[in-house]
Amino acid sequence: MTDENTPPIDENKLIAERREKLKGLRGQGVAFPNDHKVDAFAGDLQTEFADKDVHTAESIEAIARRVKVAGRIMLKRDQGKVAFVQLQDFTGRIQLFIHQGTVGEETYKAFKGWDVGDIVGAEGALMRTKTGELSIKVDALRLLTKSLRPLPDKFHGLADVEQRYRQRYVDLIVTEEARRTFALRSRIIGYMRQWLEAEPRRFMEVETPMMHIIPGGATARPFVTHHNALDIDLYLRVAPELYLKRLVVGGFDRVYEINRNFRNEGVSTRHNPEFTMLELYQAYATYHEIMDLTESVIRDTAKKVLGTTALTWDGASIDVGPAFRRWKMEDAVLEHNPEIKREELRDRDAMAAHAKRLGAQVKPGYGWGKLLLEIFEHTVEHTLIQPTFIIDHPVEVSPLARENDTDKGITDRFELFVNGKELANGFSELNDPEDQAARFQAQVDAKDSGDDEAMHFDADYIRALEVGLPPTGGLGIGIDRLVMLLTDSASIRDVLLFPYMRPEA
Repeated sequence: MTDENTPPIDENKLIAERREKLKGLRGQGVAFPNDHKVDAFAGDLQTEFADKDVHTAESIEAIARRVKVAGRIMLKRDQGKVAFVQLQDFTGRIQLFIHQGTVGEETYKAFKGWDVGDIVGAEGALMRTKTGELSIKVDALRLLTKSLRPLPDKFHGLADVEQRYRQRYVDLIVTEEARRTFALRSRIIGYMRQWLEAEPRRFMEVETPMMHIIPGGATARPFVTHHNALDIDLYLRVAPELYLKRLVVGGFDRVYEINRNFRNEGVSTRHNPEFTMLELYQAYATYHEIMDLTESVIRDTAKKVLGTTALTWDGASIDVGPAFRRWKMEDAVLEHNPEIKREELRDRDAMAAHAKRLGAQVKPGYGWGKLLLEIFEHTVEHTLIQPTFIIDHPVEVSPLARENDTDKGITDRFELFVNGKELANGFSELNDPEDQAARFQAQVDAKDSGDDEAMHFDADYIRALEVGLPPTGGLGIGIDRLVMLLTDSASIRDVLLFPYMRPEA
């Protein structure tokens, strides 16, 4: 019996054969050259010459366009003194037409020993084959990198899904959909930056610390590290919120950061220990205006990057074009749980009884606000398929949000849900330093009672509020989940180039 991680015998044999070929190249002094210059890319050439005016072999030949390309051999068909190669670079694929009489007998003989997966450089004139395929008639050919491990024909089956995540470098070579997803991710983030910085929004991108002396900005369990020189523990940030709001205190009225956050939580199709957030703050904006902004940036990004607002995500048809629903959390809970009476919503004992009956979590330290949230998450959240803002969260579960002026115990806060998943969280910021200090103390008390995700008391942030934070609206959008929506990806691992994985045995 062999270990499941041991390569099969035939693969070991192939690797050994390739190592022998590399040994021969080293002996000739031609292994791993680094002087091939590229002046054209496969996908660009396919686009440029897709026009009907240059579709015939004669029209291509008349242009006499010479190109220098490089890429990986993905397919190799040897037909005696003629061979065809599918060459892949970061833009796409193009065919190489290789004739012994053109490249020379010595080069052609060496080429016949090259393998799928090898990286080559080629020069020649563009042509079309008899089948009409755009090709390069190669007159100069070099092996640039010898691939020692054979590429799989394709990934398939459950066992290979994990292999795709572990060996993303191979996944990107052989899986076109993976390449498309990560190209779209880059375009999504790039466009969101442009959108935020354009008139009339005028947000400024900033960078804030990744290691915090006090973890804050979200209710989450942090990762702990240690600074040897200072001999102090530090925390990888769970959110940049408190630093970004310090910048608003300092006079930067509109700031944003596209940042990596770290939370010591479970791993699932929606959770990774490190993840990317867009977090922004706008002075003199309420949570209603931040909801408008959230809706607009998602809608405009879909239009720009995908050309449509009609999306499919994990089997659900979703349209981000129409106005997003705005629904109070209490009203949503009542509609989905008609046995709960409105007068019971803020009765701790009544809500605890309902939560137990529904199978939601109940702990001694939970007040009515936390119990309301537990019931919402248990009975409502998964039903929210079309984009829905759940608004007006309890103070108890919103330690940084501003309390509503007329409805005590409730904050001016929203969360955006799509297909049962939270995509964004925002609120009118709490800028009363005395109220914030009291909320921090309540979080400390909750932590002392066993809540590992409760916040610490940040005295410097209170000092910043005492200098004066203008009325401000804040927003956090989960970039990974937004990319999941816009690329129809079922798991967060499909949109992270290198998701967290347990170490291999």
